[in-house]
Amino acid sequence: MNAPFSRRRLLAGMSVAGAALACPGWLLAASQVNPTPSEDIQAITRDAWIYAYPMLMHYQTLEKQVLDPGTAEYVGGFNRFRHYSNLYTPKNREIVTPNNDTPYSWAWLDLRSEPQVLSVPAVPEDRYYVHQLVDQYTHNFAYVGVLSTGREAGDYLIAGPGWTGATPAGIKAVLRSETEIVMVLGRTALKNAEDMPAVRALQQQYRLRSLHEYVGTPAPAAAPAIAWQAWDSKTGLGPGFINQLNQILTLCPVQPGEQALRERFARIGIVPGQAFDLAAMSAEQRQALLAGIQEAQAQMQAAGAKVRTTLGLFGTREVLQGNYLNRALGAAMGIYGNSVEEAFYTGARQDSQGQPLMGGRGYRLRFAPGQLPPASEFWSLTLYDLPDRQLVDNPIDRYCLSSRNWLPAPQHGAFTLILRLYGPERQVIEQRWQMPAVEAV
Repeated sequence: MNAPFSRRRLLAGMSVAGAALACPGWLLAASQVNPTPSEDIQAITRDAWIYAYPMLMHYQTLEKQVLDPGTAEYVGGFNRFRHYSNLYTPKNREIVTPNNDTPYSWAWLDLRSEPQVLSVPAVPEDRYYVHQLVDQYTHNFAYVGVLSTGREAGDYLIAGPGWTGATPAGIKAVLRSETEIVMVLGRTALKNAEDMPAVRALQQQYRLRSLHEYVGTPAPAAAPAIAWQAWDSKTGLGPGFINQLNQILTLCPVQPGEQALRERFARIGIVPGQAFDLAAMSAEQRQALLAGIQEAQAQMQAAGAKVRTTLGLFGTREVLQGNYLNRALGAAMGIYGNSVEEAFYTGARQDSQGQPLMGGRGYRLRFAPGQLPPASEFWSLTLYDLPDRQLVDNPIDRYCLSSRNWLPAPQHGAFTLILRLYGPERQVIEQRWQMPAVEAV
C-alpha cells in the first residue's frame, strides 16, 4: 500500500468539515432552493462522500504530480514517466508506508484525444516488475507485468472509454479504461542497494508513446484544456467535495450499474460539470449536509479499525462489487494498493498479548520451518512509525527485513509492521494463511 498523505493529515482534513460551511470562497450566489428533504440529504450525502473519498484522494495526487510544477512530486505533465530510483529513507516523506522493495515509476495519461502505448522490455526469470493501471474511480482496471502479461517484451494500448479505432499491428492487448484520465504506477523489484543500476537501466526501457506516434500518422486534434480546480485540503473533504466531484465526473462516463446511484446523488447537486450552490440550501438542509459528511467519516473510522488485511479493498469494479466503503477504506489506509492477485498486504500493530508495538522493547516474528510467507516472487517486512507511517531512522540504515537480517525498532513511540507478499499464492488469496503473531521478548 502506498499513499501520498498520512492518516494524521487525513483526519485533520476530516475535522474541518464543519468549518467549511462558513467558508465563502467557493460559494456561488443562491439560485433556487434545493427541494430534497433534510433527512434525505443527510443519507445521500453520507453515501456520496464515501463514494467520492477515494476519487478526491486520487485527484489530490494528480494535482501534485501533474498540475503543479512547483511540488516535489511533479512528474512533468501528462503522458510521460518519472522514475524514482533512489532508496527511501526517513527523510523521504512524500508518501506514507514507502518501501525499498520496488522503486516506483509514475505516469498520468490523458486519453481524451487518443490512446497511449505502454512498451515494456523482456526481463529475466529473477526480475519482478509490474505496471498497475488505475482509473479515476481508483479501480485497478489492468496490469502489465510478469504475473499478468509475462516476461517478454510487449506493446500495450491503453484506451479511454470513447475510443473506437482499430487495434494496430504489434499491439499485444488493448487495456480499456472507464475514465479519460489514467494513472500508471510502475514497480521494479530491487534486490539490494547494489542492484540499483540494473533497476535504473530497466526503468529507462519503460516507454510511453501516443498512438499516432506509434503508428506514424499525423497527430489528432488536441483535447480542450481543462480548467482544473485547485485542491484545498481545508474544504475539499467538507461540503466543497461536491464541486470537486462534479468536475472529476465530467471525465467519468456513467456506468450502467451506477445510473440509479448517480440519479440519487443528483438530488443534492452532484451533477457532472455543474457548480454546486450551498447557498441555495436552507439552513436546515446545510446542517443535514454536514451531518451526512460527519456520519460518513464516523462510518469509515469505525470500519477502518477492524481492517487487518487488504483483501477486498483493491481491485477492478467487478471485484469490488459496488462496495464503496471498502474502496474508500483502501484509499484511506494505503491508496494504490495492488489487487490481491498481484500483491497481498498484512501486518501488525499489536503483539500476541494484544499490547501495542512500542519502541524500546524487543519483539520476535517467527515463521516456522516450511512456513515462510507463500509468495511466488518475494516477500518483505517493513516497520513504520505511528501515526504518520513513515520509515524510522536507525543507526544501521536498515528499513526492511528479510531472511538475512533483523529489523531495528525505534527507541520510543508506537509503530506498525507491514508484510508484503508479491505474487501471493492461492492459500493467501483464499484466506487460508495468516501472518504469525508478533511476540514480545
